[in-house]
Amino acid sequence: MLSTIGIPGLILILVIALVIFGPKKLPEIGKATGQTLKEFKSAAQDLTKEEGEDDTKRESKKEEKNA
Repeated sequence: MLSTIGIPGLILILVIALVIFGPKKLPEIGKATGQTLKEFKSAAQDLTKEEGEDDTKRESKKEEKNA
């Protein structure tokens, strides 16, 4: 998706964002976006970790019943 934008497109987006939000607000928006992505990634990893643990428990219960 981002590979189709290209460097000129990214520069244009940054210039428009700078005009809309201003130089003082832009770093705050970037920081908030980074924190949000970090929290989302952490939550996604926790969910996949929990799901993996549940699958492991189910497999061990099946093996106990078959043995």
